[in-house]
Amino acid sequence: MMLLENLMRKKEKLAVIGLGYVGMPLAVAFAKKIEVIGFDLNKKKIELYRSGIDPTNEVGNKAIEQTTVEFTANEKDLRKAKVHIVAVPTPINLDKTPDLTPVEGASAIIGRNLTEGSIVIYESTVYPGVTEDICIPILEKESGLKCGVDFKVGYSPERINPGDKVHTLEKIIKIVSGIDTESLDEIAGIYELVIEAGVHRASSIKVAEAAKVVENSQRDINIAFMNELAMVFDRMNIDTKDVIEAMNTKWNALKFYPGLVGGHCIGVDPYYFVYEAEKLGYHSQIILSGRKINDGMAEFVADGIIKKLILANKVVRQAKVVILGITFKENCPDIRNSKVIDIIKILNEYGIKPIVVDPQADKTEAKREYNIELTQIEKVNDADCLVFAVAHDEIKNLNWEQIDTMFGDSDKSEKVIIDIKSTLDREDTEQRGYIHWRL
Repeated sequence: MMLLENLMRKKEKLAVIGLGYVGMPLAVAFAKKIEVIGFDLNKKKIELYRSGIDPTNEVGNKAIEQTTVEFTANEKDLRKAKVHIVAVPTPINLDKTPDLTPVEGASAIIGRNLTEGSIVIYESTVYPGVTEDICIPILEKESGLKCGVDFKVGYSPERINPGDKVHTLEKIIKIVSGIDTESLDEIAGIYELVIEAGVHRASSIKVAEAAKVVENSQRDINIAFMNELAMVFDRMNIDTKDVIEAMNTKWNALKFYPGLVGGHCIGVDPYYFVYEAEKLGYHSQIILSGRKINDGMAEFVADGIIKKLILANKVVRQAKVVILGITFKENCPDIRNSKVIDIIKILNEYGIKPIVVDPQADKTEAKREYNIELTQIEKVNDADCLVFAVAHDEIKNLNWEQIDTMFGDSDKSEKVIIDIKSTLDREDTEQRGYIHWRL
């Protein structure tokens, strides 16, 4: 435990590589206890952090202003650290196969700046075997050092829930693993500095890697089940939320709800598990079926919008549709892999060019990533259809006066509300004369 002691005495430093929704809160948390270097290739992001701005909204500007993290885009600064935590994204390619480019790149950068006696810990979500079979060889090649002799490696999957101010980093049990007992003890001790909920010591790195992809795959499958029910209940003319509320009166109900499944975890991780399983000759049945259902929900919602516009006697191509929310989840500015984008693309095929509002998303990023111009909610008027797509607090807290204003003066019986997240009371909405549809 000599390395842990040296960290606590501030004789050594810890580096976090990748300062997004996972890495930045981790760096800030560790900086309250030890000296931390925060590294990211994105120089613009580094400048924002140095200016006291938190573009992720995970910890807030004040915490960034007060933190002692040494933010840098210079990889040579990593030579000052003895512990390296990798928190870069692990997306998928267009063919749904894992894209390991970011984690491979991070491994090469660390390898070029690795010193003897260091520990490298991976937090990026990967399929079982990536850390030992892909990352360690890169570290050894770039550094000229031998893993297990000159440096140690571990894996501790990130469990941050973006936008969640209740289940924060410190309050979620941390899974830790290492290539040997010595590294496991060091890694567990390091995380115990900041994780109030404690750590769970996995028996191997592969077990820790598998635990991460499985916990997200499990959630994906459960949501897929609810989405399938929503599609069936829609044909039966039964309100899905009413059914769920009745079902949830039983103590062992799982309390999942239908919805769009995007983002960089639940919508991605199952493909990592399936990829490795197929390499071993097993073709997934349940997991891929769940993914197919969830990936198809945008089309189901878009069809629902079109049907309701027709029932409201609207000329579809001329309909003014307003999308409220574009991020992948509520109270989070992250627009990566947002399934709301898929809804917009399908509406475009019908000749509809939706107006998009999102008080949390970054306007520049939305324009760059999707060529979408975000509109301020105060400027919305004469809408034919409002789509409550993301349950940001600013959207959930809209009152009826504000909603009425967005529609304007036309007959309410011709106004459509699509409530994907069930943010509005159905009976109240219908009593006010609106055409209402929800998952």
